Amino acid sequence: MPRFSVIVPAYEVQPYLNDCLRSVLEQDFTDLELIAVDDHSPDACGAIIDEAAACDPRVRPVHLPENAGLGRARNAGIRRATGDYLLFLDGDDTLAPGSLRAIADRLARTGEPQVLVFDYARVDWTGEAVRNVRAELLRQGDPEDPEDPHARQVFRLDQRPELLRLLMVAWNKAYRRDFVRKEGFAFPPGFYEDTPWTFPVLLTAESIAVLDRVCVHYRQRRRGGILRTTSRRHLDVFEQYDRVFRFLDARPGLAHWRPALFQRMVDHFGVIAAAPGRLPVRARAEFFRRAGAHHRRYRPLGAATPPGRARWRGLLLRLGARRAYHLLRGADRLRRRTAERGLTAFTRARRAALWLHYRVQRCRPVDPGLAVFAAYWHRGYACHPAAIEAKARELAPGLRTAWITTPEYAHTLPPGVRRLHPGSAAYWTALARARFLVNNVNFTQGMRKRPGQIHLQTHHGTPLKHMGLDLRDRPAAARGMDFGKLMGRVDRWDFSLSANRHTTLVWERVYPSGYTTLPYGAPRNDVFQHTTEDEVARLRARLGIPAGTVAVLYAPTHRDYQRRYVPRLDLERVARALGPGFTLLVRTHYFHAPATSVASPTGRALDVSGYGRVLDVSGHGRVLDVSGHGRVLDVSGHGRVEELCLAADALLTDYSSLMFDYANLDRPIVIHADDWDAYRAARGAYFDITAAPPGPVSRTEDELIALFAGGTWCGPRSAALRAAFRARFCPYDDGRAAERVVRRVFLGERHALLPPVVPLAERRPAPAAVRTLPNVPAGPGGSAVPTVPAVPAVPAGPDRPAEPRAARRARVVCASPAASPAASPAAAPVTAPVTAPANAPASAPATSLPHRSRPH
Repeated sequence: MPRFSVIVPAYEVQPYLNDCLRSVLEQDFTDLELIAVDDHSPDACGAIIDEAAACDPRVRPVHLPENAGLGRARNAGIRRATGDYLLFLDGDDTLAPGSLRAIADRLARTGEPQVLVFDYARVDWTGEAVRNVRAELLRQGDPEDPEDPHARQVFRLDQRPELLRLLMVAWNKAYRRDFVRKEGFAFPPGFYEDTPWTFPVLLTAESIAVLDRVCVHYRQRRRGGILRTTSRRHLDVFEQYDRVFRFLDARPGLAHWRPALFQRMVDHFGVIAAAPGRLPVRARAEFFRRAGAHHRRYRPLGAATPPGRARWRGLLLRLGARRAYHLLRGADRLRRRTAERGLTAFTRARRAALWLHYRVQRCRPVDPGLAVFAAYWHRGYACHPAAIEAKARELAPGLRTAWITTPEYAHTLPPGVRRLHPGSAAYWTALARARFLVNNVNFTQGMRKRPGQIHLQTHHGTPLKHMGLDLRDRPAAARGMDFGKLMGRVDRWDFSLSANRHTTLVWERVYPSGYTTLPYGAPRNDVFQHTTEDEVARLRARLGIPAGTVAVLYAPTHRDYQRRYVPRLDLERVARALGPGFTLLVRTHYFHAPATSVASPTGRALDVSGYGRVLDVSGHGRVLDVSGHGRVLDVSGHGRVEELCLAADALLTDYSSLMFDYANLDRPIVIHADDWDAYRAARGAYFDITAAPPGPVSRTEDELIALFAGGTWCGPRSAALRAAFRARFCPYDDGRAAERVVRRVFLGERHALLPPVVPLAERRPAPAAVRTLPNVPAGPGGSAVPTVPAVPAVPAGPDRPAEPRAARRARVVCASPAASPAASPAAAPVTAPVTAPANAPASAPATSLPHRSRPH
C-alpha cells in the first residue's frame, strides 16, 4: 500500500497536464500512486495520461464515460485510492520539488494527523510566483516554548480557528484516507465544490497539523480557468453553502461555528459579485436576490456587524440591493481615483518645490564640517562608507556626519549620526552644502556637485563580473543603462577607492575620468584584523549558531540572465548530507531578498522544509532545525555582512565578490560554479574563477557535498589555493584601510605620511571559532570517535611536517576523505590543482602612490 494517493482530475488542460504529472512522478519521495482521471476531456488529456501510465507503473489511468465535473472526477479517484493519505492536484497545477518528502516527514513527526494543511504559491502566466498572502497562518511554532501561541503541533480547529481564513480549496491539504472513508466525505457536483468539502473536513478532524512550506504551484491562467469564465454556474455557490449549513445542522456540537461560516459565506458572495465578468448580465439580479435570501436564512442571532464600509456592503447583500451595491462600489472606485489624482498632483508640486529649495541651498556656502554618507541605494549603515564614517568620527571629532537611509534601516545607524530621509528637504540641503560626499554607489542623478565639494566613490567589492562601460555589449546585464549619464555621474568623483591592482586597472578603464585612485584597501574588512576570539563567540551566539558546529556562510550572487531568483542549491538536501556538525548561514543577494527572508526552489520565503522546526532567532532571521541532520539559518536580513563573515568558519559562494573580502580571514572558501559558462556569457568576467579559485570548486550538488564529506574543503590543497588568491587580491587589507582614507581625504595628509601597509605574512586575522572537523567516523559499536582537541601550533621540524598556515590559524583539524563517511552519492571530490595558476599576476607591492587616471 503506497504512502500517498495523488488524485489528478483532467479536463481541457492538455497544455499543462504533462508538467503536472511530471511534478508528481519526479518527486524524490517515490512511495506513491498517481490516479489520473480523464473527465471525458475532448482534447488530448486522455492520451497524455495513457502515455504516462505506459512509462511509469505508478500511474493509474481512469477514463470516465462522460464529463462529470471536477468534484465527481475526484470522487472517482478516491474510490480507487489505496494510499494512506489522499492528495488532490488540479491538472493545470504542479507540485513543488521535494514536497512529498516534506509532507511525509511532517506527517511522521506529528503522529499521523487526520489532516495536514500546507501552503501554495500563485504562478501567473509570466512564470512569476507569489506565495499565499496569508502564509503566516501556517507558522509552525516551537513546541518547547510555552509562550509560543503556535507551540501545539497537532490540534483541533477550535485551537487554531484562524485556519478558516485560508483559501478554502481541497488541494492544499493531505487527508488520511481512513478518516475520509469513515466520515463519508465526497465532493458535490457544480462549481465551488471545494466549499462543502473543506469546511466539514476541518470542522470534523480530531487532529490537524500544518506545514509551513509551499507545496503546490497554483497556476493563474490568462484564459480558460473556471473562475475567469462567465457562466450561470457561478450560482452553484448557493447550493454549496446550503450543503455546508445542512452539515452544521446535523451536528449540534458544531453549532458554535455558525457565525464564522456565515461571515465566510458573505465574504465569498462579495468576491463573486465584485469579480468582473464572472456573472452574466442576466444572472446578476438573481445572484443578489439569492444572496439576500441566504443572508437572512443563515444569519445567526446576535451576529457581529463588520465595521466600516464592509458593514454597508453586508447590509446591501442582505437586502439583495444590486444597484445600490454597485453604486457603492462605483463610489469607492471614484474616491480612490480622485485620491490617486490628488496624490499625483501633490507629488509633482512637492518635486518642483524641492528642486527650487535645492537651487537656493546651492547658493549658500559649502559647510566644511559636514560629511554625507550612503550605501547600497539607501539600505542602511553598511559597507566601506560605514567603516569610513566610524573612523572619521574617531580621527576628526569636529566633523558632523549624516547618513541617507529610510526609516526601515534607521536602527542600523550608530548614536550621533543624523539620518537623512531620501528626497526630503534636509536631504537636498545636505547634498547642496556638505563638503564630503561618500557612497558605494552613485548619488541621485539630480545632484550637481559644486566646487569645493569632495566626492569619494568607495565601490562595494572587487570586480569579477563586468562593470561600467564593459556592459555595453551585455544587454541582459546593462538593462537599458544610459552610459552617457553614467559617465556624467563618474565625472563627479574626486577619489575612487581600490583594494588591489586588479580593481584599480578595471575601475580606471570602465569608469574613465579625472579622479584619483586610492589603493588603500577595503575599509569594511578592517574589522577582520581587530576582532577577538571572544567577540567571534558572542557574534555566533547572537546569530543562534550552535556551539561546536562548523558555520558555513552560503552567499550566492545575482544572475542577470534570470528574470527572478532561482536557487542553485537544494538547501534541505545539503543540510541533511552535511550532518549535525554543520550550520548553514544563508544570505541571498540584496537584489532578491526581503529584509528577513530567503528564497528557495519551492517558492517560499524560507524553505529548507519539512525536516525540522522553523524558528525565529532573536530578529536575525529564521532557522530550520533539520533534526539530527544539520541546521539552516536565514541571515538575509542581517545588516552587516562583515559580522556574518566573522561568525562563519567557511564561505560557500559562486561568483560573489564577497570571496575577495572573506579571503582576508584566511579561512576555507568553496566555489560552487554550476552555471559558470552561462553566467560568464550573460554578464562577462575579468578572469576564470574556476581556473584561479580561492579554494576547491564544485560543478554539481553531489560534488559539493563530497567536498565537505571528504574534508577537501579545508585541507592543504584548499590552503594553497587560498594563499595564492590572497597574495593576488588582498595586498592592502591590513586593518588600517579606513584610517588611510580618512587621513588622505578628510584630513588632507600627504600619502607619504599615511600608515604603511602591514605585509600579508605578518597579519593575524580573527580566528575561526570551530577547531575540529565535525565529520568524525563512528567507533566500535557505532559510538563517535572523540574529536581531536585543539593543540598549540608547533614549529615544523625534521619529524613534523609544516601545517598549512590557514589550518593552523583557524585550528581546524581536517579529516582525510578516508576518515569521513560519504554523505552523498558516489562522486569524486572536485579539487583544483594545488599550485597557483601560471598566469596569475604577481602580488601588488605593499604600497603604491595614488595617481590620476587618464580620460579615455
